[in-house]
Amino acid sequence: MLPRGTGKDFVRSLRIPAKLPAALEVARDGRPRTVDVGRAHYRSWEGPEANAYFANFAGAGISGAIARRANSSSKALGGRISFFAATLAVFAAWKSADITVEIDGDRRSGDMFEVLVMNGDYAAGGMWVTPEAQPDDGRLDTLLIGDVTKLDFVRTFPKIYRGKHLSHPKIDLLHGAAVAVDAVPAVPVVLDGEQPGTTPARFELVPQALRVRVP
Repeated sequence: MLPRGTGKDFVRSLRIPAKLPAALEVARDGRPRTVDVGRAHYRSWEGPEANAYFANFAGAGISGAIARRANSSSKALGGRISFFAATLAVFAAWKSADITVEIDGDRRSGDMFEVLVMNGDYAAGGMWVTPEAQPDDGRLDTLLIGDVTKLDFVRTFPKIYRGKHLSHPKIDLLHGAAVAVDAVPAVPVVLDGEQPGTTPARFELVPQALRVRVP
């Protein structure tokens, strides 16, 4: 794995260096590690159902709109600034949706901004979304973000870069191997920073699917 994407979050989750020369050394000399991946089923923008794999994270809600805005920006200041600016811009106008989530039979519903399904622990250019997630632990760490106010956002958003946001009363962390999401109205889906379609969506763990070299 080499750090060539916008956010570089999968290599960050694997603790691979962000600098290319050091990452090349890991690719040559690092120890093998077999990690899980995810498989997503969703509704494509053209209408039919579609499916794709994701290595690091998936989401349904505001993250899809953030990914689309970040990908349309110049990214000249790097991934972290691009995703930070996109988050601020999208949140200002975003409205929560009535979302239903089912995780290994545990059903939750209500007004939510986001459902983030994490295989790694980092996303969006360095946000430490699920600090305890491991990409080879046989589970998806799913973060539910409720109907937060703008004041909630201002107070809590900076904490996500340090992994200190999980104590917020409108944030829940659940674990499981399969996550189904539906929403009214439908919300955009994101897969590793790309935005291929909308809900309804289902995210499934594919255990021990990818062999990589890590430090």
